[in-house]
Amino acid sequence: MVLQREKPINIWGFASPSEKIEVTFAGQSKTTITDKTGNWSVILSPLKTSSKPQTMTISGSNKIELTNILVGEVWVCSGQSNMEYAMRKLAKIPKPKNEKLGFPSDEVAKAKNNQIRIFLVNRKQLNKPDSIHKSWAVAQDSALRSFSAVGYFFAKEVQEKLGIPVGMISSAIPGSAIEPWISEDAFAQEDYFKNQKVSNDPGKFYPTMIEPLTKFKIKGILWYQGETNCFLNETISYSYKLKTLVNLWRKAWGEQLPFYYVQIAPFDYSKQKSDKVVLTPDTEPNFWEAQQQVLRLHNTGIISTSDLNDNGGDLHPTYKWEVGRRLALLALAKTYNQQISFSGPIYKTVNFKDGKAVLDFDYLKTPNSSLTGFTIAGSDGKFVNADAIFKDGKVIVSAKDVKEPKAIRYNWTENPSGNFYSNGLPALPFRTDNPLINQFKTN
Repeated sequence: MVLQREKPINIWGFASPSEKIEVTFAGQSKTTITDKTGNWSVILSPLKTSSKPQTMTISGSNKIELTNILVGEVWVCSGQSNMEYAMRKLAKIPKPKNEKLGFPSDEVAKAKNNQIRIFLVNRKQLNKPDSIHKSWAVAQDSALRSFSAVGYFFAKEVQEKLGIPVGMISSAIPGSAIEPWISEDAFAQEDYFKNQKVSNDPGKFYPTMIEPLTKFKIKGILWYQGETNCFLNETISYSYKLKTLVNLWRKAWGEQLPFYYVQIAPFDYSKQKSDKVVLTPDTEPNFWEAQQQVLRLHNTGIISTSDLNDNGGDLHPTYKWEVGRRLALLALAKTYNQQISFSGPIYKTVNFKDGKAVLDFDYLKTPNSSLTGFTIAGSDGKFVNADAIFKDGKVIVSAKDVKEPKAIRYNWTENPSGNFYSNGLPALPFRTDNPLINQFKTN
């Protein structure tokens, strides 16, 4: 396995009541006595990075040796099917259209990096006391074939750039809404959900898939989920659910952990039949907007995937290697303080002046001289295609038939094709007439 460096490490287990236990690792020796039910735990002092395999010895009336332990960075990745999407699928998918993003279809066959370790959470096994350490594996062969592609490619990029061991824990369930990943108690503590009945099995997966992990020290969390909730036409309610999840998980681990998440990929929601809601071409842009509200929480980040689906009818687009890489760029810049470009443009403010809209963005370097994907509307609220140019660090948007513009949108469609990039990364879709700004409260 990989243990998290530079943090106190919990080691725990069970034995006979009142049995003396000694844990020895990396020059440390800690002793304790089990309680009357046989449970015990010790805390190791923070460990230094180590790429050299070490052995942990746990002694009581018998002796357990855990071998081949490295010390580095550990991340948890969770969500639904696009996070669970296994490495073995890469060998079977058609060649992607965007050749610039590569196509590592043979990655499992090539993967031989023993500095990357993986742990795949099995909800049937996790609560069995002896299963935890047996589920760790080097990221290769059959273990890697079953592992999250997003999680692996994130680890590959981080390991390569930092040169230290990386451990990934994947706990994801296909088709899952966000509610099962949040305890009912956490919903009860969020004002937004007071006097509301929360559907979709709240708390179903949290006690088995997340809570048992929280004693294991980690560096941060990756989240890729939302399609199931988007099918329900959610907006502000999803913002509050994601906020509740972030706060709950951070509290459970006892740290303000980095939380990096994925904009759900473009998909033809409006072409799907639903007996619950009416799905329209605005369904997904509205959901993207709801996802982005959580950026206002401390130590969060989102990656855009608006260019990562070759087929609007595919709910599980390929390009998982690029999703992992973009998440790694966030971590390398924001968590590991590397001086790299890590985000496409993110909309900040607009100023309407002389029949034009002047837009400011974070993370905006020189994009294309002629930009596509922008629309503009006047007081009648009718959006038309707009001309957009980059000038003096800002984006100027106008249309000859809109004399007094009131609102701008970019890639506000479930099948976006805009070319607004910076740092080689796409801009997040947005609208200047965002109604959630004043509805979503972070405190």
